[in-house]
Amino acid sequence: MALHKPLVVTAGEPAGIGPKLCSSLINTDLLSDIVVVGDASLLDDGLTVIDMPFPAPVKAGKPNFANAKTLLDGLELAVQGCLNGRFSGMVTAPLSKSVIAGSGIPFTGHTEFLAKMTGVDLPVMLLVAGDLRVALASTHIPLRDVPDYITKKKLADVIHVLNKDLKSKFGIENPEIVVCGLNPHAGEGGYIGKEDNEVIAPVIEDLSTSGINVRGPLAADTAFTSAAGYKDAILAMYHDQGLPVLKYAGFGHAVNVTLGLPIIRTSVDHGTAFDLTDSDAVDSGSLIAAIKLAKTMVSN
Repeated sequence: MALHKPLVVTAGEPAGIGPKLCSSLINTDLLSDIVVVGDASLLDDGLTVIDMPFPAPVKAGKPNFANAKTLLDGLELAVQGCLNGRFSGMVTAPLSKSVIAGSGIPFTGHTEFLAKMTGVDLPVMLLVAGDLRVALASTHIPLRDVPDYITKKKLADVIHVLNKDLKSKFGIENPEIVVCGLNPHAGEGGYIGKEDNEVIAPVIEDLSTSGINVRGPLAADTAFTSAAGYKDAILAMYHDQGLPVLKYAGFGHAVNVTLGLPIIRTSVDHGTAFDLTDSDAVDSGSLIAAIKLAKTMVSN
């Protein structure tokens, strides 16, 4: 499928593996589908590049705080291009939250940054590995804060976003969503925590009545197994409840998707890998998968 307008790929942290991943795309059949935003001096000549030179020297494996603002400028360019129709969607290579935050710019991650730029209150993180899709009710917050963060309203809003985008961006007519419990054994009837009975179950009952195909809460240790039955997406309550399973199943070809945005955004499933910048064994499988999934989402 040829795109009418290209996807924009942000090359990510220049001292990490992002530029090398992007340069490896010259060996694929995806070149006509993408435009890369980054420092042209770090990228292969075979790529179509929107050049954004970094003000400070780039040394592999040694990030420089002085380059943080230029990184965010590139992200802003990509988002604005998606909003105004210049690009059909965006794909992001990894960057370092700590490098940007260490430069003095408040930053908690791509997801939150893109939500703020597009005026979205509730972005939803979804990881995809083949037919396995895992969404998160909470993202980058301390584990001790999760129970208070997941209110009835917030959980209902997340499920609405997930259901809507599974239809509109993944082309699934009637998505089946399985919701994990927060506590072990989904609370064991209230004996191991009350949140499953008092927060999660009532939300699922209300949404089921309204016509959304959702069930749970299921114990997280069985929600991913065949015993839980078929599902189009699993909603985990917190980051490390759902993502270890998905990354075990698909690391290296999994894709991070931000739902709830007015644009399409996919990303790699890994970090900057500063320790691999001099290696010849860098695997671009996740970036390739992210571009291919973005193309599919555009077609949907």
